[in-house]
Amino acid sequence: MRPFHIDDSMKTMRGVFYPTGWMVLMFDGEQHAREAVRTLEQNGFGGDAMMLMSPQDVKRELAGTEGDDAILPSAGTEGDTVRKIVECASKGHHGLMVHAPHSEDSDRVVELLKGAPISYGQKYRKLVIEDIVA
Repeated sequence: MRPFHIDDSMKTMRGVFYPTGWMVLMFDGEQHAREAVRTLEQNGFGGDAMMLMSPQDVKRELAGTEGDDAILPSAGTEGDTVRKIVECASKGHHGLMVHAPHSEDSDRVVELLKGAPISYGQKYRKLVIEDIVA
């Protein structure tokens, strides 16, 4: 697992957080997030394919990347999605980013984490942000 950090490839041209090919999963506590990490590592995910996010990480890296819809309108909901992730972090939720570029990968993550206490989950596809239900 690598340290959490977003780079320019994880943002739109407007600077909005949009990590194409990644899943962002929020958990109500660090223990639940770490349990998810262990489950995924035991089933072939790991290395650079996962990043654990503390509430402080989310606030530091994502707050301010939701864009300003009043200045540049967007047809999408990426700004709202960032605000929801930051809102979860402000309540103490921890996050996990999982690189799952193909639908088979994200389907496998959902299956492996079925029943896990995911408080919020999104899969960032090329043109669509997909709700994740575990």
